[in-house]
Amino acid sequence: MSILRLIGLIVGGLAIVLTFYIIRGPKWRRSNFVLFGSFGIVLILVSIDPNLINSLAGMLSLNLEFHGRLISLLLFSTILSWFFYFFLKIKFDKHQYQFDKLVRNISYESLTNSDHEKLLNKKIIVVIPAYNEAENLEYLKSQFEKSNINEQIGVLIVDDGSSDRTHEKTLKLGFCGVRSKINRGGGAALRLGYDIARKSNADIIVTMDADGQHDPGEIEKLIQPIKNENIDFVIGSRVLGNREKDSTIRIMGVHFFNFVINTLLKTKITDCSSGFRAFKVSLFDNVTLSEDQYHTSELIIDAVKNGAKVKEVPITIYKRKFGTSKKGKNLIYGFNFAKTIIKTWWR
Repeated sequence: MSILRLIGLIVGGLAIVLTFYIIRGPKWRRSNFVLFGSFGIVLILVSIDPNLINSLAGMLSLNLEFHGRLISLLLFSTILSWFFYFFLKIKFDKHQYQFDKLVRNISYESLTNSDHEKLLNKKIIVVIPAYNEAENLEYLKSQFEKSNINEQIGVLIVDDGSSDRTHEKTLKLGFCGVRSKINRGGGAALRLGYDIARKSNADIIVTMDADGQHDPGEIEKLIQPIKNENIDFVIGSRVLGNREKDSTIRIMGVHFFNFVINTLLKTKITDCSSGFRAFKVSLFDNVTLSEDQYHTSELIIDAVKNGAKVKEVPITIYKRKFGTSKKGKNLIYGFNFAKTIIKTWWR
């Protein structure tokens, strides 16, 4: 018997042992039992009599080809591996969704009654995700004071598990604040904020950054199309407006991804990565959000796919006041942004 067949026998035997002594334990699942058991039995049978593969090679018209039997086995193994991958991914996505809901519910329960009362029945709630932005909050507070925003607008800062004193500073400055127990990303922090806004009976949600790049004085500009033109989703565009000096590579990336999204959706969006946006709370009746990090394109794509009316208005983007960007390296950020676009469009 060849070494390859001997290895097959050993691996097949281990799979059988694993099936009966581990899979059939407290966490036994019939699907796991069948999957591992079948794998072990097939591997053992093929190792004992490799001619069993001849029928598979014949179905693929590879029985007369050089190494046709081995190629057939590799093809079959690849197909089985992809099946197993998607099987595990479905289970993982289910657990990830449950974990996301758990973390959001725990964080929501930590919201103080006084802060929740401040937000209750506010028609418009500004949701601001923040991760290690303590030194930017005083400037943000001064900008809100200058803007003289309407009393019907509530402001909620969502601390995404910061390691500095972001949450403590939030409460000290008089902002409504909630803190996630762990750092998961801007998209996850926003979903927590959306939960609170919906439970506070808001009609419109505005999102903006905590780093001083967005001017609260332009909030009114974002919400006017929703109030007066029956628009569902408004994006603040630095391309239509102005921006302080920014990375050339990032600006090129914005234009490239605008082109990709517009091609896929037949839209005319000019700033797909803008975090300064406003939309109706009713948008969430149809939109599904799951991205923890590269979330700006996800909301746009899913909203457009579900028939939302989208409009852009010009805004000004300023350089962050303190600290460094949390977006990461340009190449990695671009790759993950592209992956999110394709994944959201495809689903």
